[in-house]
Amino acid sequence: MTSEARTAVYLYGVARGLAPSALDGVTGVAGEPVRALAHRGTALTALVSTVSLTDFGEEALRENLEDLAWLEGTARAHHDVVAHAARNAPTAPVRIATLYRDDQRVRDVLGRDHTHLTDLLDRVTGRTEWGVKAYAIPEAVQQDEPEPESEVEVPALTAGTAYLQRRQAARRVRRALQDRLADHARTLHDELADHAVASRQHAAQDSRLSGRHETLILNMAYLVDDEQADGFHEVARAADRRLPGVTVEITGPWPPYSFIATAEATPTPPPNPRPTPETGPTPEPGSHPEPASNPAPIPTPTPEGGRR
Repeated sequence: MTSEARTAVYLYGVARGLAPSALDGVTGVAGEPVRALAHRGTALTALVSTVSLTDFGEEALRENLEDLAWLEGTARAHHDVVAHAARNAPTAPVRIATLYRDDQRVRDVLGRDHTHLTDLLDRVTGRTEWGVKAYAIPEAVQQDEPEPESEVEVPALTAGTAYLQRRQAARRVRRALQDRLADHARTLHDELADHAVASRQHAAQDSRLSGRHETLILNMAYLVDDEQADGFHEVARAADRRLPGVTVEITGPWPPYSFIATAEATPTPPPNPRPTPETGPTPEPGSHPEPASNPAPIPTPTPEGGRR
């Protein structure tokens, strides 16, 4: 921290080869100017602002993270800084509210984790994250199913037996529909994965935030080579036209939030789709306020635990 522990240094991310002038006039969280902290002898640059502990001290931050309006504004400002830097140089974002005591602590991180940060930036250079969500209207998908074979009528069924048979038939219909939705999700993912180098599956978003009430059958982030972006988009558009009862939404380009921690990003295997109504958890602190499928920023390695 700086100035007799009244301020701290807020870290947005780390860029490589970023011209210092690229941050001229850029403001970040709490309207504070964004500065470039270069690491001597390397091309790494930390994107930082000096912030007041009135808003970012331990107790204040705990309270502010419960304030959705504050969280949304801070997350949006954080993202805007990262996105601006990423348009000018390869950039690895970190989670919102990543704070250090002073500039030297940030430089220490750049020096100590130089090899790891360089590997991360190598991994995302020339690549962009795209989010894909696929929604299904079960009734429309079900209409595309072939008509079931007529059941043979069995006379003189008791009321209880008839009820059980109806329950069993309803379960078979639901299971067939779930299988059909899962098949649509696998097909879409396989086609998109052919144009991506990595992918990450995300949980459903609360429908109160998305405004969507259909069944969410796919919620993925894809890391795509920039020269493959056109083909990736065409696959999504073609699936949207082709799959009955399914709407495919693609968002981006995003900085590679989902692909900074290698343990959380995989080389595009088929997902394990489990179609569910979009009633999942609300975004955690650190998630981006924009709609659709962008994930929470993933933190890069940090020094000592707690306050840094």
